[in-house]
Parts: sequence; structure tokens; C-alpha cells
Amino acid sequence: MAETKEKPKGPIGKLREAIDDKEEQLAILSTFVRLGILVWSGGILTLNYVTIPGWEQDKIDPTFIASVFTGVTATFGVQAGGKKKSSNSDSANISKKDMEMLIEKASQSAPTQTIKLEVPAVKITS
Repeated sequence: MAETKEKPKGPIGKLREAIDDKEEQLAILSTFVRLGILVWSGGILTLNYVTIPGWEQDKIDPTFIASVFTGVTATFGVQAGGKKKSSNSDSANISKKDMEMLIEKASQSAPTQTIKLEVPAVKITS
């Protein structure tokens, strides 16, 4: 009797086998892709500022890579530290709890539907 060897499964095949739910599989795959982009952009940014002896460094504009890095970190819930706003600021500071309460009250008052119309500009001549 001849034995048939199964092909060795790759990481995605093992993921499919371990988790039955397609949405959970996609969520895990999405996390790995974001981690890969995070490591790549962090590495490029680091190499832009670190000098390695015996290796000629090409200076690049890190703006795009920094925006990719910031965007990916935001998907993990990390916010970039910016300047602190003064307490006299005109912007309203509202907590998550207050926002959820406002949304809940608004949804109970009456169901609404927002319709956005895009209309070309009209030229009025006199």
C-alpha cells in the first residue's frame, strides 16, 4: 500500500485549519499585515536617523513613511503625542461616556436619515 504524503501547510493553511470563522481569520491576517507595515516603516525611519559605520547613508524625506507609521499605529489605538491644549481652549472636551449618552438619546428621540446630494454648480446670469 502506497502512502500519500500531505503537502506541508504554510502559515495561511495552518490559520484556516486552526480557526473556522472566516471573519476571525481575516482579522488575524489583517493584524499581521499591519504589524508588517509597522515594522517596515519603523525600520525605514530608524535607518534614516541612525548612522551605520562603513555604510553610506542616503537621506530621504521621511514625511510619507512617518505618516504611514502614524496611521498604522493609530489602527492599534496608539495616538501620537501632540502639544497639550490649554484649559482655555475654545474646543469642547467631551468624554466617551458623554458622547455615547448623547448618541443613545439622539437615537431614542426619532429615527433620522441623512441624505447627501451632490449637485453641479449652477451659474446664474442676469
